[in-house]
Amino acid sequence: MLNVSELAEALSLVFLAEFGDKSQLVVVAMAATYRLLPVVSGAIVAFLVLNLVAVLAGAVVATWIPTWVAAVLAGLAFIGFGIAALRVDDEDGSEESASVGSSVFLAAGMTIFIAEFGDKTQLMVATLATQSSALSVWLGASLALIGTTLLGALLGNRLAERVSLLWVHRIAGALFILFGVLALFKGWTSFHAEV
Repeated sequence: MLNVSELAEALSLVFLAEFGDKSQLVVVAMAATYRLLPVVSGAIVAFLVLNLVAVLAGAVVATWIPTWVAAVLAGLAFIGFGIAALRVDDEDGSEESASVGSSVFLAAGMTIFIAEFGDKTQLMVATLATQSSALSVWLGASLALIGTTLLGALLGNRLAERVSLLWVHRIAGALFILFGVLALFKGWTSFHAEV
C-alpha cells in the first residue's frame, strides 16, 4: 500500500544521499559525451531495477556478492569506458548512429548497475523497506534517483554546449578512469579486510 509520508521520506533521503555521488557524476560525464535520451534511459532503467532488487531482496542480496568483487567489476567498467572516451577524436564524436545510441543505453545502464549494486543507497533503500511500505520506498527512491539523473544529464548537456567535444571526451575519460581506480582501490582494501 502506498504511504505518502514514507514515499516522501525515501525520496528525500535517497536524493540527498545521491546528489553529487559517483552515479550522478557518471551521468554528467556521459551526457556531456553522448545523446541525452540513451544516457538518461539507461541510467533510469538501472536505478529502477536496483531499487526493485533492494526492496524485494533487502540487504541479504548485497551479502551474496563480496564487496570487493562488486568494487573490482565497477572499477574495470569505469576504466574501460574511460579508455573508450579518451580514444574518441573530434570527428568520431560528431555523429552518433542509432546503434551507438543503443550501446550508450546499455553502457549507461550497466555502468550504473555495477557501480550502485550493494552501494550505500541500495542498502539504504533495503533498510527503509524493512520499516515501511515496499511500494512507497521503491517509488520514493526511484523518483529521487530519476531526479538526480535528470539534473546530472542536463548539467552534462550544458557542459557539452560550452566546451569542445574533444575536451568533453578527455574530461569524461579522465573521470571514468579516476572512478575506476578509486573503485579498484576500494576492492583491494575490502578484499584485504575480508581475508
